[in-house]
Amino acid sequence: MSNTNIWKDAAQIDEAIARMADDLSALLERRAIDDALMIGIHTGGVWVADRLHARLGLEAPLGHLDISFYRDDFTRIGLHPQVHPSYLPVGVDDRHLILVDDVLQSGRTIRAALNVLFDYGRPASVTLATLAEREAERELPIAADVVGLRAQLDPGTQIKLSGPEPLVMLLGHTPDKHDQGASA
Repeated sequence: MSNTNIWKDAAQIDEAIARMADDLSALLERRAIDDALMIGIHTGGVWVADRLHARLGLEAPLGHLDISFYRDDFTRIGLHPQVHPSYLPVGVDDRHLILVDDVLQSGRTIRAALNVLFDYGRPASVTLATLAEREAERELPIAADVVGLRAQLDPGTQIKLSGPEPLVMLLGHTPDKHDQGASA
């Protein structure tokens, strides 16, 4: 991302996470789920999950998931994954999971996360919570159950969570492929 500006500052992020916690609490109550396991996706999803986990007072320790080797597009888009170990504090079989990510854009990260989770077992349910959701550019039919911020952005514009302290959402532009070739 180039030419970044702050899209949402730390106070706005805190407000969004507080709303997410309220929405998640209400959703879990409606679904009669009282012992959910929260799992954040590296890296930004873990930062958001850490704050949500504390606000919800969940009993099970927070888990975190690295999906680097499950991405179907990292070679195509040139990602060079920094692999972190996944940590699931308890088994996922027949557990209600809350999967947390920072930005839902194409849906590919969530698809990869679900593949990782199902390699660990068969959960009873998976609830998806994302700090921000792009209104466009979805490539897969994936939707979040709880969303903190909704973003309607121009093509070529990206949002990215920066943190862990403070958490701010940056707005920037992806370099045009022609620009990359000219500067190389």
